[in-house]
Amino acid sequence: MNSSTIEALQARVDALEAQNKVRATIARYMALCDVPVHALAGETLAELFAEDAVWEGIGPQYASKFGRLKGPTQIVGMLQRYLPPTPHFATNVHFLTSEHIEIKGSIAKGRWIMLQASGYIDEKAELIAARLEVDFAHASNDAWLIQHFRTERLFDAPWQVNPRRGITA
Repeated sequence: MNSSTIEALQARVDALEAQNKVRATIARYMALCDVPVHALAGETLAELFAEDAVWEGIGPQYASKFGRLKGPTQIVGMLQRYLPPTPHFATNVHFLTSEHIEIKGSIAKGRWIMLQASGYIDEKAELIAARLEVDFAHASNDAWLIQHFRTERLFDAPWQVNPRRGITA
C-alpha cells in the first residue's frame, strides 16, 4: 500500500468514527428527553450543545410553539419545562429512523425522522412524527456537539398508554 491509499483509508475510518460519535450525541439527547429519564452520573443535556448552539422549531406547528433559542442555557431551560420534576409527561419515548449523516471536516449534518410516543399527566397520549435536521460541531475533546437543532412536526395521532404499575416519572 502506498501513502495515498493509507491516507484515503484513514479518512474513511475518521468519517466512520465521526458518524458514530454524532449518532451517540443524538442518542444521548433523545434518552435525556425520555421520561422517565435514565441519566448517567453527572450527565446533562447542556453538555451536548456547543456554546453558540441554536435550537428551533420550524414549520407551522413548531415555529410558534418553540421559536428559536440560542445557547445551552436557553435551550435546556425550554426543555426543562417538559421534563421532571415539571409535571408534563407521564411517559415519553423517542425513536429515530431514516438516518442520514454527512461528515465534512469539523462539521456534520444529520437528518432523521423522529417518532415520539408521549403519555401526559392528564392521561391523554399521542404519537408525534417530526423531521429533525441537526448540525454538529467537532469539539476539542473529540466529541461532536449539537450546533443547530431544527425540528418540524409532520403529523400526530392519538393513542393509548398502558402504564406499567409502580413506575413514575
